[in-house]
Amino acid sequence: MNDTAAGQPRSRTQHDPHDVRAFFAPRAADWDTRFPDDGPAYAACVAELGLRAGDRVLDAGCGTGRALPALRAAVGTRGTVLGADLTPEMLTAAVRAGRHRAAHLLLADVSRLPLPGACLDAVFAAGLLSHLPDPAAGLAELARVVRPGGRLALFHPVGRAALAARKGQQITPDDLRAEPNLQPLLRSSGWDLVSYVDEDTRYLALSVRQESRRS
Repeated sequence: MNDTAAGQPRSRTQHDPHDVRAFFAPRAADWDTRFPDDGPAYAACVAELGLRAGDRVLDAGCGTGRALPALRAAVGTRGTVLGADLTPEMLTAAVRAGRHRAAHLLLADVSRLPLPGACLDAVFAAGLLSHLPDPAAGLAELARVVRPGGRLALFHPVGRAALAARKGQQITPDDLRAEPNLQPLLRSSGWDLVSYVDEDTRYLALSVRQESRRS
């Protein structure tokens, strides 16, 4: 999944899962052709996630699964790769592209994952934050399924300003993806932000799962 909002968060009503499905479903068939050059950026982000052979990783909001082959290569045959998305048409497109061979695909809302606690080593999430109905609760759910010390990558193949420019808009101070807003949001949700890059060619916020939940 990619962020389709520009540099500002959507309203609460636009975060409804039914609205997310309604937006992505008709676009799924040609989604990859809209962004044909993003592959190297996905692979580079996966490399920075620091996965090891045998790790268990989730692509949260995997869309057509563009990150799944790189995630599989990083964890090897002994590792586990899951791809979760709530739009069936996106998962169908992932299968059509053959990416289901790299991962187990789940039709699921990442805010309510059908996974036990602390079962993962890492989460990769491309363009997810602006589609969560409750960002704090969604990030807390990702923290629930990741072991203490595990990692979260919030990624987009272009930065906030470049993404906003695509839509003829400007970034705003209340953008949740801005570092001053994102850092406390992550902290309250069980994550510690360890690195942050927001440039024209990519957006990447890397976080580590807290050893114990902070208030």
